[in-house]
Amino acid sequence: MISAPLARLVVVAVLVLLPQLATAFDVNITARDPRAVYLRVGDGLMSNGPYNRTTNPLPTPGVGGAVPIIRATVAANQVGNGTPVLMTTPNNPRTTSDWDNYQFCNSGQVYVGGFYRATNASTGNTARLTYSAPAFLQNGTGQTIPMSQISWTTSGNGDTGAQPIAAGSFSSTSGPLTTINRNQWRETCMTFRYANQNLVAAGTYTATVTFTLAQP
Repeated sequence: MISAPLARLVVVAVLVLLPQLATAFDVNITARDPRAVYLRVGDGLMSNGPYNRTTNPLPTPGVGGAVPIIRATVAANQVGNGTPVLMTTPNNPRTTSDWDNYQFCNSGQVYVGGFYRATNASTGNTARLTYSAPAFLQNGTGQTIPMSQISWTTSGNGDTGAQPIAAGSFSSTSGPLTTINRNQWRETCMTFRYANQNLVAAGTYTATVTFTLAQP
């Protein structure tokens, strides 16, 4: 099995007590060795990029980049009122595409994209993108918020077709997100929301979600 280095997303809920494309972006890429998968969630490293460059030195995906953080802040008089809260990205992850440097996502969104590359069809035709998450966000005193309170929608600037990752929520501790065909690049932008349906104590509640792209 080849796997991309695990990409992580930190989810934070802060409860503060106060007085052009015609379809979604899927691109065929050139097959070449070595067989590889590349996954970027938020930030990432691409030497000599973008990836669609065809002159030497050829672009080379790297390992690294800051872990993106998504955050929701809820005022005391709004806690648990059932009005969803748009989550933001305070550490400002990069929003341009690694494919062509296009401004594919907007501030507050998390870019998710990558490829599966291989020269031989016998190695398998698809790679799978999955997530794993804890059941709860937790604060420093052990109080919790169900992770199912965090949902997402997906989009991309200029896109009009169905996105590679469908809208969903962390309703289970693991699950599939999408597949990437052999010698294909796929990307989307995730926008997260906190459902705000629970009456909980003030505090900072955190959880870490892991995204994995693997080709067995």
